[in-house]
Amino acid sequence: MTVTSNTITKGSMADITFVKENKTVIAADGANLRLQAVANGIDLYTLTGKLMNCGGYGQCGTCIVEVVEGMENLSPRTEVENRKLKRKPETYRLACQTIVNGPVSIKTKP
Repeated sequence: MTVTSNTITKGSMADITFVKENKTVIAADGANLRLQAVANGIDLYTLTGKLMNCGGYGQCGTCIVEVVEGMENLSPRTEVENRKLKRKPETYRLACQTIVNGPVSIKTKP
């Protein structure tokens, strides 16, 4: 789906800044973080994740990212995330389970 600025009303776009990559992408509010990263050439996976990722279903836990700024603009952690990330900091999320609703800064492969 291609989104152009004249088809989206003001306030319904989210800037997603990928800190390590020094890249900002613009997504519609309600966009899935993993899908936006993959669509924009952002590599979320370490070698193990590249070989074993589940394709975005929350089963493998390899698309871990760290939220640097904008946690309030993301969907709450899902039960899948609570299980997979129970020993990780609260700022860690699974990209495949995260919905973006406003500007955020993300660190890949924390």
